Amino acid sequence: MSPVLTQVSNSLRDLFEDARRVAVLTGAGISAESGVPTFRVGGGSEIWMWRGRPVTELSSRELLATDPKLVWEWFDHRRSMLAEIRPNSGHLMLAEWERRFEEFTLITQNIDDLHQAAGSLRVLELHGNIWRARCRRCGSTFEVRESPIQEVPQCLACGGPSRPDVVLFGELLPEGVFERAEKAVQNCDLFFVVGTSAVVYPAASLPIAAKQARARVIEVNPELTDISVFADFTLLGNAGQILPQFTQGRFEGNSCDSQRIN
Repeated sequence: MSPVLTQVSNSLRDLFEDARRVAVLTGAGISAESGVPTFRVGGGSEIWMWRGRPVTELSSRELLATDPKLVWEWFDHRRSMLAEIRPNSGHLMLAEWERRFEEFTLITQNIDDLHQAAGSLRVLELHGNIWRARCRRCGSTFEVRESPIQEVPQCLACGGPSRPDVVLFGELLPEGVFERAEKAVQNCDLFFVVGTSAVVYPAASLPIAAKQARARVIEVNPELTDISVFADFTLLGNAGQILPQFTQGRFEGNSCDSQRIN
């Protein structure tokens, strides 16, 4: 049975203030608050099309092998959509939390770089970063900030062709990053799941790992998800609205709007 809250209670704030080791997993929801598209039509299950192709094909390992130029054009289109987007108060609060706790790990499924733009310094990027390129010959990475890109960026180290440094459909996560995320989750006091339904593996296993390690799991999401069933607390609302409440003044009494779910 998990409490579902609409604001941060005093008891939940006490858990936050007493914690020493905190880990956070963020997903598309926190970036959507800044205006980053989720590529779902009307918020449903139907995905966007671009140049007559579904975005799942445009972001695939198979297309990279057959038409790397088109993959770059698709990601450059996405970069142009991000160029004027800025972090929101949820991103900014997480950057502040990094300086607050003895140990803090920010794990993100997002590739938009908004956490870094907000001031977060230690970010585990499970799916890469859209503003980086990776050489297909030597594997070195380098930033590519200009947009639009006139031609496929060449490796700064060896001159070889590059690709976006993101995890495409059909690819594994970058070596070592998930292991570092797992270690942080297994050693934390509090584990926040922010703006994600956590249904994409292996990231979806992190809330379960936190629960098994006896961490308190706190979900922040506008709607109930599969995580809500086993989370210790579910806070319904946007990250930019909910996260700042953890460091704001206490409520009079201990009451807050809540309900319980099975």
